[in-house]
Amino acid sequence: MIELKTGKFQPEHAGKLNFYVALVDDVLRREHHNETIGILICGTKNDRSVRYSLGRSASPMAVAGYTYDRLPMAEKRVLPNEGHLVAALEWAERADSDKFQASGPVQA
Repeated sequence: MIELKTGKFQPEHAGKLNFYVALVDDVLRREHHNETIGILICGTKNDRSVRYSLGRSASPMAVAGYTYDRLPMAEKRVLPNEGHLVAALEWAERADSDKFQASGPVQA
């Protein structure tokens, strides 16, 4: 389970990731699968905040910081830039919206 945050790590991010990991383990994981690992990638992080946030978690989780601008050129060439990511997300949003409109609202 990978979650990407654009800003600074916040302790509540670890709680949300732990929720997602538990959900994936409960709903999607099968007997032949290994334990779900949660990876949180943030713009910046404070190691002490991360340590306290993950210290009592029973789920395997990790937090890493990133900055696209500081990546080596070889990695930048193979990764999508911000414009490509935004376009892909907007396309996915439109596709979901179109799918919802085609099927209509779910009746309870």
